[in-house]
Amino acid sequence: TTRLRQRLETVIDHFRFVWFRAVVRWALANRAVVLASTLGLMILAVGLLAGGRVPFTFFPSPESNKLYAYIQFVPGTPPQEVARFARHVERAARDTAKRMEPGILKVALVRFNQTRAATGPNYATVFLEFVDSDQRTTRNSEFIVAWRKAIGLDPAGLDTLMISEPKMGPPGGDFEVQMYGAPLDQLKAASLALQQALAQRPGVHAIEDDLPYGKVQWVLHLTPAARALGLTAEGLAQQVSSAFASHIVQIFTRGEDEVELRVQLPESERQRLSTWQRMEIRTPQGWAPLEQVATVETRQGFEVLRHLDGRLGVTVRAEVDHTRANANRILAEMKQRVFPELARQYGVKFSMEGRAKQQADTLRDMKIGLWMGLALIYIILAWVLGSYGWPLLVMMAIPFGLIGAIFGHWLMGLDLTILSLFGFFGLAGIVVNDSIILVTFYKHLREKGMAVQQALEEASVRRVRAVLLTSLTTIAGLLPLLFEKSLQAQFLIPMATSIAFGLMASTLLILLVVPVLLSLYEQVFARRSTG
Repeated sequence: TTRLRQRLETVIDHFRFVWFRAVVRWALANRAVVLASTLGLMILAVGLLAGGRVPFTFFPSPESNKLYAYIQFVPGTPPQEVARFARHVERAARDTAKRMEPGILKVALVRFNQTRAATGPNYATVFLEFVDSDQRTTRNSEFIVAWRKAIGLDPAGLDTLMISEPKMGPPGGDFEVQMYGAPLDQLKAASLALQQALAQRPGVHAIEDDLPYGKVQWVLHLTPAARALGLTAEGLAQQVSSAFASHIVQIFTRGEDEVELRVQLPESERQRLSTWQRMEIRTPQGWAPLEQVATVETRQGFEVLRHLDGRLGVTVRAEVDHTRANANRILAEMKQRVFPELARQYGVKFSMEGRAKQQADTLRDMKIGLWMGLALIYIILAWVLGSYGWPLLVMMAIPFGLIGAIFGHWLMGLDLTILSLFGFFGLAGIVVNDSIILVTFYKHLREKGMAVQQALEEASVRRVRAVLLTSLTTIAGLLPLLFEKSLQAQFLIPMATSIAFGLMASTLLILLVVPVLLSLYEQVFARRSTG
């Protein structure tokens, strides 16, 4: 053991005092090349972000082991027709699972009279549960495409068939926008236009709004003859409502019960369209047929109206397959091209909801926390080092970690997420610690009277072992997590990637770039002192 340790010490010392000393000496002699190369890496890392090579996704959504097919028929559809189609969708799912990968489907069942947002006889939901994603090769996006193809043509009366998977993390859809500030018909027209624009984008699915059509309505308009007879819209509405929806004429008590006496047409009359042709309306001048006092307009009604913050609106939601598209990029494209056209054409206004709103709020708070953290780090370093300039040199190590973090996500094929940013905040503390190790040792050598270049070279050589041990032990501890395939680990892998790859890059850059920056700082400070 002693002999092995001596051999390791010999190898490490040879690396420190021969190879690494030569590299540091070259870096100090070619400061412009080192700084230009570092700046080029920084520009390249930022370019990966700006160019979409490393897209930003607010929260990672690992593949779920559940799928839902939400079925909605137009109101008035017979329940047996809804049940027949729901069973057909369930059989198509079972057949698709057997054909693609036998054994992956654990549960398939139908729930009638409900979806995630509404209940009624014209609704149904087909629920599927698979084995965990790390135990199968079939991906959800592939299964959804094959399942939709196996279902075939939509039956008559089908309003919506939406297949989606539950998302983990914050509530809300990947794409969720509320439109308001216009009449109801204009809101629905703008919603349909937006849904059509979203459907043309690859990777966007489960597109819906919360303003579904309801039953067909008859809208009555008074004729000029009716107005001449003194009939008002309120009077017409009251008489028609009394005939078909009943009218309370008396309330009396019978024993302990309160009894309402209502008057309306017999049920057999209420179910016939011919009743409209024979109905008589009372006017101030006498009785007149309904056909003479009112015209009928047929209009598609809405099943439910929704208000948010006291304003009538419609919310359009969609899910995004993160392997094919990016929700932030789609939203930015909509803001640039589609939203202005919809606002001009329909007079609607837009409000970001769902994960987009939470993302904006979270990033705004994190930006405030970032500046507060940097200010506190600077104050502490200035107090410890007794200088206003050296803390800035120590903190230059933070962007070095960002270079590695971005390249790490690119190499691993990961999106940058909110957890990646958390990892970067943790990384900032580690790389500052490595930089302090180097700077404080250099300061100690300078206090002993050693020349600037010699002190910089000696500090890098002497502290390379401590810096490497600090970084390598952290990286080694994160490696198992980086290559973990389980569902639970997918949330933490972006954070581990930021720390591990950020440390790989910052360790090398700290040992080479920080001495170069210190050399320039000392040179500028010496000129000011002599001047």
